[in-house]
Amino acid sequence: MEEKGLALSPHAIRPVLRRNGFRGHTTKRKAFYPALPAWDEEKPFTLAQVDVKDVPDKGALGTNRWDHRAKRRFSRYLWTFLEGRTRLRFLAWSHEITLTNGLCFMGLGMRWVRGHGIGGELVWPTDWGEEFGGSNPQKLHRLQERYYAPLGARLARIPLGKKEHNGRVERSHRTDDEGFDLPFLDQVPTEAGFLHKAAGWVCSYNLERPHYGEGMDGKPPFQVLRELGHGLPREVALFPPLALGRISADWALRVGNDLPAHCTGRFHPTSGRLGFAAGATGLA
Repeated sequence: MEEKGLALSPHAIRPVLRRNGFRGHTTKRKAFYPALPAWDEEKPFTLAQVDVKDVPDKGALGTNRWDHRAKRRFSRYLWTFLEGRTRLRFLAWSHEITLTNGLCFMGLGMRWVRGHGIGGELVWPTDWGEEFGGSNPQKLHRLQERYYAPLGARLARIPLGKKEHNGRVERSHRTDDEGFDLPFLDQVPTEAGFLHKAAGWVCSYNLERPHYGEGMDGKPPFQVLRELGHGLPREVALFPPLALGRISADWALRVGNDLPAHCTGRFHPTSGRLGFAAGATGLA
């Protein structure tokens, strides 16, 4: 073809190759720090299942609650940190799924843990969503070194096709539907009221509600945590629900790209705002 000065488009060559059985060579996507299942962990605060849920589901909420949420513009996405052994949970909401919100949620959760004197490496296994870095290995390594490692966290990825590795946090979403959204959602007219009601739900879930999963024996997460030898105050179970988008925006404006590794502050559970103390190493 070159001798006659003719050029073939890839669009012309591709069908010919396919008709002759050539499918090309694909590179299997490698896991980035593959995550171990939660049921392999016996020590609390070594692994946390993390997930983001799109809350407005008419099938789960029903039309009236769905309309109520939409009209009042409540945050659409629920962010969940679930401690793998005890099921202790931290919650936040946002209007968008973004990497900034993901890093902010990680930073808040890790500072809460470290501020209560919990040490050791804590693995964050997530799916392959862009809110926690996506699938690019170079990008993931950069995020790990810049944001996770300084807080003693390690970013991990659930093996492809192994959704059961995130099963405990996925199951908790159904519990949120049944124990919080269905009975309470249509009773709150404002986002501040929603966050206030959510704080009561977190308290009930972590301190009072019985759990019957593996290793729980009908006990609430905080009781199991205590029985496993952690003499922590009840406050560790009361991470305040937050309007995550407001906080991540404040961080981006005040501190810039380095904010998750170098900024901390105090939570205001009703407004979802955060006070800042640049350069701090633990919760103020």
